Amino acid sequence: MSTKPYIIAGPCSAETEEQTIATAKKLQRSGQIDVFRAGIWKPRTNPGGFEGIGLIGLSWLLNVKKETGLKTGVEVATAEHVNNALQFDTDVLWIGARTTVNPFSVQEIADALRGTKVKVLIKNPVNPDLKLWMGAYERLQKVGIEDIGLIHRGFTSPVPTGFRNAPMWQIPIEVRRLLPDVPMLIDPSHICGARERLQEVTQHALNLGYEGAMIETHIDPENAWTDKDQQITPEVLSNLISELVPRSSDGELSYQQVLGTFRDQINLMDNELLQLLKNRMAIAMKIGELKKQNQVTVYQTGRWNEILQKSISQGQQLGLGEEFIRGMMELIHLESIRKQEEVIDKVQ
Repeated sequence: MSTKPYIIAGPCSAETEEQTIATAKKLQRSGQIDVFRAGIWKPRTNPGGFEGIGLIGLSWLLNVKKETGLKTGVEVATAEHVNNALQFDTDVLWIGARTTVNPFSVQEIADALRGTKVKVLIKNPVNPDLKLWMGAYERLQKVGIEDIGLIHRGFTSPVPTGFRNAPMWQIPIEVRRLLPDVPMLIDPSHICGARERLQEVTQHALNLGYEGAMIETHIDPENAWTDKDQQITPEVLSNLISELVPRSSDGELSYQQVLGTFRDQINLMDNELLQLLKNRMAIAMKIGELKKQNQVTVYQTGRWNEILQKSISQGQQLGLGEEFIRGMMELIHLESIRKQEEVIDKVQ
């Protein structure tokens, strides 16, 4: 496999024919992308927003293909979407995160794709459920789709992580272990939700052996109709791609390459652990405020024993030693007490 990352790029939404084709022409001139993407049907979290230009947008993509020679890709959520996209000679279809979460919808799409040769990519479900993601892959495989890839776009998290969608790298890493021959792309636009960390997240993914990326780009991001904060201009995208350091997956990896990949995984997980600890301490401080209002002591023996015993039991089930869990939880508990004492001792 080439060391060049496989790049899918284009606007979050096809808004007008002029905007769509102008963006595609700039990307084509860069010579860096493999597929031009644009949202035609846009499932929104809340009603009332722009939900896609609809069927006419597929004719714009067909014109993109004729004028630039680029392959085209769209998101599909129903059998009708699939049929319409194929009628307009779309090369790549992807199943979005809100669709992957529903096995009925995935099966409907799979049945519509039966007997076709189109490339199909599957985004992870919005919730961190490895089985749903694997299940979507298996449904497509069972109807004879041979060219299947996965897209890691991050997961909804109940706690702040610094990302729009938490990467939760351990989930795609496990999927790659179970499906080692299935290509994985990163979607840094939806993970970051902002432009600032796109380069960092994309490079992390390449370091972990991902084959490429899907990145949103728009000729005028500030005036984009959807997700303007996470889109970048084609010029900025070109610089981002040029600065990426690809990782070869040809042949046997050297000791240093394998070690570097493992270390990258540890670094990413350590970052997530620290963010979780920060969030835990923030909750501890809120508990401190509540105790202060009710004149309750910081240290509660019964609650601490409950936490410790539960953590040791869960840790042992996960293969972690009792001494390690006890030591870790004691340190976390001491820091929680210190944070609560700061709140209680604070003069109003």
